[in-house]
Amino acid sequence: MTSYDVIVIGVGSMGAATCCRLAERGCKVLGIEQFDSPHAQGSHAGQSRIIRKAYFEHPDYVPLLQRAYRNWGQLEVQTGEQVYFKTGLIYHGPHRHPVMQGTIKAAFLHNIELKELTHEQTKGRYPQYSIAGDFKTLYEPDAGFLRPEKIITLYKNEAIKKGATIYTNERVLHWSKNNDEIKVTTGKNVYYTKKLIITAGAWAGKILAQVNDKLKITRQVIIWMKPADEKLFSASQFPCWLIADDKRQGALYGFPFLDAKSFGEPEGLKFAWHHAADETDPDAVNREVTSDEAEQLIRAVTGYIPAVASAKIAAVKTCLYANSPDEDFIIDHLPGYNESVIVACGFSGHGFKFVSVLGEILADLAMNGRTALPIGFLGLKRFQE
Repeated sequence: MTSYDVIVIGVGSMGAATCCRLAERGCKVLGIEQFDSPHAQGSHAGQSRIIRKAYFEHPDYVPLLQRAYRNWGQLEVQTGEQVYFKTGLIYHGPHRHPVMQGTIKAAFLHNIELKELTHEQTKGRYPQYSIAGDFKTLYEPDAGFLRPEKIITLYKNEAIKKGATIYTNERVLHWSKNNDEIKVTTGKNVYYTKKLIITAGAWAGKILAQVNDKLKITRQVIIWMKPADEKLFSASQFPCWLIADDKRQGALYGFPFLDAKSFGEPEGLKFAWHHAADETDPDAVNREVTSDEAEQLIRAVTGYIPAVASAKIAAVKTCLYANSPDEDFIIDHLPGYNESVIVACGFSGHGFKFVSVLGEILADLAMNGRTALPIGFLGLKRFQE
């Protein structure tokens, strides 16, 4: 069978959730993935992803996050697997820094619980940090982390159970539309569909020339380290964290110590720098991290978490960001195709927490042509204004 109601190109995080949602609604859906699902070549690998509601990027994301939290709970009930771990999240930064101001604004507008800690309270509760006295510290208790590889596997398996077809290690070469039919050609076969959804992550621009100039693919470095006192950095003692300062763009962020028995390899204290790093081609990424790159990141984090200086490196990896010009997502029907082609890309390093709601949204757009969920600010028209 090569004819489907909907074909999804890219069965990573967004694609797996979308295939599951479509299959749940009785849609005959095919998902095509050029690698395995999950895999370590794109943006979703790495054991953990932060989830939070006090969204400094823009308060318009908060209603989507509230729906995402609900949907994560439904996935846990449906599968019997825990995917959301409520550790809380600590924000550190100068009072007037955009990250801190944006966090406070989003919490105020949407009545999100956010506590300000004094310098003394921070030292007492979280002795792991060395924070300047003029920094503000905020604590968001309902934040935490998600497990990306487990989530993708769960969504993929649920999709298959409900009748979806998922083909992995099959690369899409090109697609075209003729009248009401879309033809998708891969290295192995030719498929036909009425609706096409493209959730190809860093490869979206190679499949869609219309968005290629709106995506900058960057190579990010992630480090796992083993501190001398692992218990001091356990999830019960050390929440997820984000530190913004005036020394660098973006923000440093990290997680509690996650053990291999419960969370898989690599075991350790994971951290990274959220920023637009060096641009790359997703098909030719330099996966080797230099000692200078690792030392720069370790030095930056050590300035705020001194125990990192004596910790041992457990693993160093890379992942990809697909950055839009304004770092907001791109979710829309592709102009000129009569609402038959849908694109979801440009997640700019902060999209995973939305996977559970974006699967619902993309299924809505494919089956109904619209969604009741508030995504108007994420459309393509903003680039024409």
